[in-house]
Amino acid sequence: MKFDPYHYMLFFHILLFVVWLGVDLGVFTLGQYFRKRELPMETRLTVLRILVICDMLPRSAWALMVPTTLSLLALGGYWAWQDGGAIPTPMVFASWVVGGFWLWLVWSAFLNDQTPKAAKLRKVEFWLKVVLTAFYLWLGLQSLALDYPLAPNWLASKGLIFGVIFAFAIMIDVAFKPLGPALGELIEQGSTTEREDRVLKIMNNTRVWVVTLYFLLFVTGFLGTTKPF
Repeated sequence: MKFDPYHYMLFFHILLFVVWLGVDLGVFTLGQYFRKRELPMETRLTVLRILVICDMLPRSAWALMVPTTLSLLALGGYWAWQDGGAIPTPMVFASWVVGGFWLWLVWSAFLNDQTPKAAKLRKVEFWLKVVLTAFYLWLGLQSLALDYPLAPNWLASKGLIFGVIFAFAIMIDVAFKPLGPALGELIEQGSTTEREDRVLKIMNNTRVWVVTLYFLLFVTGFLGTTKPF
């Protein structure tokens, strides 16, 4: 059997997509259960703990999407400048270093949660995501305007939307950040209508970004499989 690295990498890329979207839908469903005020607080906190653990899979898949996308561009011959030059090998290698570093940030912050170290790691991760957002937005916009480095419009559009997905994922974390203090107050001082409403408002604000991100993921999946234009 002939070894084709492109199709193996494509399978891994699709697997990451399934984990990102599929498990994140499970996280979303768990969040719906946590919102039920009639449930005992102990039950809701158990649901929340499971939610946080499950959320690590989509976050890990997101980090690994960076090197797999650039590897697919290289292996599939999709990246080309006006002079015909392909994507530099050091750039592909660097993407795996970045993806590995991002993965380490995600898990180190998780394992050191509620510590100053975790706060520093998440700050580094935030700015890394901002840089990567700018990269994918540039990649998509330039390719749509100039037909390089990504010539196919479906692929350029996918790159642009991927950058928007990055931006929306950042906004999810920004919108979700106030939940920590509000949830701490709810747990420590007990459930009241005012505290429950505050937690619910933060979660509702976050859901707007989440649902839109799901839609954009569906669009990128559609573009990648159908290649409509």
